[in-house]
Amino acid sequence: MLKVLITGANGFIGKNLIERLHREKDLIVKTYNSRDDLSLLYKHLSDSDIIYHLAGVNRPIDDAEFVRTNVGLTEEIVNYLKKINKKAKIIFSSSIQAEYENPYGVSKNTAEEILKKYSVETGIEVCIYRLPNVFGKWCKPNYNSVVATFCHNISHDIEISIHDANKNLELIYIDDVVDSFIDCLYREKKEGQYYYPLNQTFTIKLGELVNKLYEIRDMRKTLIIPNLSDKLTKFLYTTYLSYLDHSNFSYELPTYKDERGSLFELIKSHQMGQIFVSKSRKGVIRGNHYHNTKVEKFCVIKGEADIKFRKIDCDEIITYFVTDKKIEVVDIPPGYTHSIENLSDDEMIVLFWANEIFDSTKPDTFYLNVHP
Repeated sequence: MLKVLITGANGFIGKNLIERLHREKDLIVKTYNSRDDLSLLYKHLSDSDIIYHLAGVNRPIDDAEFVRTNVGLTEEIVNYLKKINKKAKIIFSSSIQAEYENPYGVSKNTAEEILKKYSVETGIEVCIYRLPNVFGKWCKPNYNSVVATFCHNISHDIEISIHDANKNLELIYIDDVVDSFIDCLYREKKEGQYYYPLNQTFTIKLGELVNKLYEIRDMRKTLIIPNLSDKLTKFLYTTYLSYLDHSNFSYELPTYKDERGSLFELIKSHQMGQIFVSKSRKGVIRGNHYHNTKVEKFCVIKGEADIKFRKIDCDEIITYFVTDKKIEVVDIPPGYTHSIENLSDDEMIVLFWANEIFDSTKPDTFYLNVHP
């Protein structure tokens, strides 16, 4: 049974790492936080095989706290391990700021040097990750990350300001950090190697980041989902949602009603088209039109219906009977006028997909009765 200690366990990265480690087999996870007594740290150090040293400060009131915490705690750990001759692998979360001469960066660089010296003296493996701006769920606004601050403010209608829209940011998603840390848990020791690469990072201009987050916010009005095939956009989308207030998880959709029933649009995408839903009263027939390029899919999820087709240059009528007793999707090819009729005694509900967002200036919809 592998025993793992996490310092800074209550922090953003610590919480996410703990969640992941609890899904690993044959592990016991121990934690240490800034308010715990040092005696607890010593107890856990004495009985740990792996140490994830995540504890640190990056926005203290007093710059001296950088030295007291980022450097001092690291010294405390290695000195105690040497004192009891404990052989425990250390995985350290440093920062790309360690390359710079600011108080935070200097403290991180000093901690790195302490760990490397410890490794040389003892032969113990030390793995150092210099993290860029980390973002994801549970990240603290106005402290951990500019992404967290922007997500919180935008989702709460708080104005944000940026000084340099063209400034480049290097970002890493929390799950990629955790994946890298887990990889290191089982990685074979490489002599003389202290710094390890991260699985993937992203570079984006500050102004572009803000625009993406506003696009994500506005999805509730436009219904347009951002391009989730782009990994950074996907991660920003999931991160943004984690900052919504509990009372703000839902939003109302406009519903269009007439004598036939009702219809509402659900999701739109420039890459994948749109999804909409209709409710039709008994005997209602919708459609009697064709498209030249647009294609659709029909899926009856309540009731039963006849879906009729006729190729616009012939008289043959093709009929598909569909019912919620056997869920199936019917493709609507171009060049076929088509209709759907509610055959049930109750309301019929149909889920529709179209391969493009409806454009009233170019609707590609031409009315023609299925029955010639």
